[in-house]
Amino acid sequence: MKNLSISKTELPLETFAGDDVPITAESGLDSVFALVQGEFAALNSLIPRHLTSDVELVAEISRYIVESGGKRLRPLMTLLSTQALGFRANSNAEHQDSNHVALAAIIEFLHTATLLHDDVVDRSALRRGRMTANELWGNAPSVLVGDFLYSRAFQLMVDLGDLDIMRVLSNATNTIAEGEVMQLSHVGNCNLSETDYRKIISCKTALLFEAATHSGALLAHRQSKVEPQHTEAMRRFGLHFGIAYQLIDDYLDYVGNTAELGKQVGDDLAEGKLTLPIIHALRTASASDIRVVTEAIDSRSSEHFTDVIRVVKESGALDHTRNAAVEEINLALACLEPIPSSPYKSAMQHVTHFSANRIC
Repeated sequence: MKNLSISKTELPLETFAGDDVPITAESGLDSVFALVQGEFAALNSLIPRHLTSDVELVAEISRYIVESGGKRLRPLMTLLSTQALGFRANSNAEHQDSNHVALAAIIEFLHTATLLHDDVVDRSALRRGRMTANELWGNAPSVLVGDFLYSRAFQLMVDLGDLDIMRVLSNATNTIAEGEVMQLSHVGNCNLSETDYRKIISCKTALLFEAATHSGALLAHRQSKVEPQHTEAMRRFGLHFGIAYQLIDDYLDYVGNTAELGKQVGDDLAEGKLTLPIIHALRTASASDIRVVTEAIDSRSSEHFTDVIRVVKESGALDHTRNAAVEEINLALACLEPIPSSPYKSAMQHVTHFSANRIC
C-alpha cells in the first residue's frame, strides 16, 4: 500500500497527555473519545434539549434518527479541531455547551438531516443496522423532519453569533444539496468519469467533514488568534479525510458485510449508483465483463452482485479504490503536520489511521 506508513497491526504508539494508555489498534477510538469525554457528555445532553417540538411526531422521528448509534465522527472532528488550535472550554458549567459543543451539535443536526433526505431519495430500508425513518414512518414525515433538523441547526448557528461560521456552514449545506442532485442525475450513467465522481463525493460526503474542521478552526480563532495557514490546514484536512472516508466505504461495499456497513451490501448497485470500483471496472474490464456490470446497473437489482464482485476484483478496481483512499489519507495526515503538537492533534491523526485500517 503505497506511501502509507501504517499497517493493520502497526499504529502509532502515541500517548495522549495525561493518559497512560497507548493508542494501539486494539484500543480503537476509545482513547480518542475519552479525550473529549466531558464535551461528548455535554453534546449528548444538548442534542435532546433541541429536539423538542410541540408536534410529537417531529420529536419522535428526530430522536430515533439522532440516537441511532452512529459514530458521530463529524462532531468529534469539530471538538478535536477547535481544541487542537487552542480553544479551551469555559470552566463555568452553565456555558459548557455555548460554543464548541453547540457547534458540534449543529454539525450533527446537519448530518442527520442529510441522512433522512438521502434515505428517502435512495428508498433505503436500513441505516446503521436499523430500519430507516422512511421505512417506519413514510417518506413525507422523514423529509419534513429533515427540514426541521436543518432549521434547528440554523437556529443554533444564530445563537452562536459568528457570521464566518454561518457562512461556511450555509455554503456547505447548499453545496451538499447540489451534490445530491448531481449524484441523482448520474444514476445509471455508465459513462460517469472518475473526475466527475470525485466531484460528487467532494460535495456530497466530504464537504461536511470539511465544514466541521473549518468551522472548528474559526471558532478557535474567536478565542485566540489562529494562524491563517492553520485554519486552511484544518479545512483541507477535513476535505481529504472526507473523500477518503467515502472511498473506503466504496471499497468495503465490495468486500464488507451488512453488519459492518450498517446497510445492505450491494445497495449502491441496486440503486444504479456508480461508485469508484464500478467506474474503474467499466474502464478496464473485458468487453464481456463490462456487459455483466452494465446489465446489473440497468436492472437496478443486486441479483447479479456476485458476478459484479468478480468483475470488480479481476479488473483491479478494488486495488485502485484502495490506493485512491490511501492517497487521500496521506494528504489528510500531511495537512496536520504544521498544526502544533497536542493531544487533540494526536487524536485527529489516530482517527485518520483508524479509518485507513478499515481497508488494510
